[in-house]
Amino acid sequence: MVKKSCLKIALLLFLGMLLNAALAAQNGDSTEPVRISPDDAVQRAIRGNLGLQSARNNLETRRRAMDLSWNQFIPDVTAAGSMIRNNQPQSAAVTVPIPGTGIPMTIDGVTGIAGPQLFMGTVDLPRWNVAGTIQASININLAMFENMNRLRLDYEAGLLSYETARAQLERDVRIAYHNMLLLQENILLLRGSFENAERQAQMAQDNFNAGLAPELTLLQAQVARENLRPIIDQAENGFRVSMAQFAMFLDLPFDTYFELLPVDEIDFYIPLDLSSLISRAAVSRPEIMELRQGILLLNSARTMARNSLFPTLSLSWNSTSAFTQDPFRDSWFDGDAWMRTGALTLSLALRLHSLLPFSLDTQAIRNLDDQIVTAGIGLAQLVRGTEVEIYNTVLSLERARVGAEVQQQTVALAELSFQLTEQAYQAGLLDLFQVQSAEQALHQARVQMLEQQFSFLNDLIVLEYVIGVPFGTLSATGVN
Repeated sequence: MVKKSCLKIALLLFLGMLLNAALAAQNGDSTEPVRISPDDAVQRAIRGNLGLQSARNNLETRRRAMDLSWNQFIPDVTAAGSMIRNNQPQSAAVTVPIPGTGIPMTIDGVTGIAGPQLFMGTVDLPRWNVAGTIQASININLAMFENMNRLRLDYEAGLLSYETARAQLERDVRIAYHNMLLLQENILLLRGSFENAERQAQMAQDNFNAGLAPELTLLQAQVARENLRPIIDQAENGFRVSMAQFAMFLDLPFDTYFELLPVDEIDFYIPLDLSSLISRAAVSRPEIMELRQGILLLNSARTMARNSLFPTLSLSWNSTSAFTQDPFRDSWFDGDAWMRTGALTLSLALRLHSLLPFSLDTQAIRNLDDQIVTAGIGLAQLVRGTEVEIYNTVLSLERARVGAEVQQQTVALAELSFQLTEQAYQAGLLDLFQVQSAEQALHQARVQMLEQQFSFLNDLIVLEYVIGVPFGTLSATGVN
């Protein structure tokens, strides 16, 4: 019985494991990290980022409006059918010849009956009437032609907006990737420091057991080791938060774990000519290009408003067919029972009130003039601000380059100092506090060196975005 019970329990456990595995596979739950490089992350973000999808949808709307801008010349065509019942009976006066009356006459050998007697009276008209109408009309104005140009400019503005959003997304993804690498390296350094603290605590324990060190030294080593635990936990939590935010860029689940590939070796000696950078940014910076396109749109809107003051040509055509008999008793296929009317109308209209200098249309044109001037001032301010931003970024790059070179030397000195201090501690020449101080100095030197390196990379990415070149251009060729 005991064997059978154990067999049943084992079978249930096995089935439960299979069920959990199936559910995990169905929900896409996997502990495998996503191995990713900066370029892979950018491609994933471009495909899946929701903000960029919205920009693509907006661009498609503008493209369709541009492609179909000619549809404003399609005439308005309306077809209507009506059945009308008169509230009061209607009658009409009629004059009809009386059959069998008239005077026989022969003229030039031709015999006929002339002058039949006529009957004058009234007849009741049908209470119900049926009528059908077809009407087509179109208004043509010079503003309609400018509207086609405006829709084209609007699509180009949408294309610039999409490219700007795409470049901003790539900039943010690359910077976030580098920041995650920095956090990851910092965690590795902290874990290395914890291992050293663990080893030092063990050494202090051994020396205390051998009677070579006081209990205070042992306690100090243990406290130093334990103090690193919350620091490591805080750094790991910050890394997990950064990965969750990074996953949002890529439209992935927030708990996705990434395996980050290291970046290429940094080239700190990139030729950067300040005047060339400023000249290129004035032409190709995304925000500047968008603002210039906005000014073109304002000019097109002003042209439309001005052209709307010119005369408008209106063409209209209509045709009405009315059934004059009773629609319920008489045949609808009797051609004589239908009355047809229609007309073609051409007219030229000019809004005289819009020509007054204080009219709404004239004031709208002046308001557009003011907006164009304001946009031009904003463009000049943006160009000036770009010059200062490029200048500051270039200085920051130079500062990061010098700082990284200095920190490399500092790290080498700190590593040598830590090795010598640890050897002296093992020989009993120095106390644990000096070893901990040397290790802390080494850790800080390594972190500062990493910060300078990634600061250089991020500043380079920002500079490439500002001057409007593909990311990686400066690190590959510089700017001529």
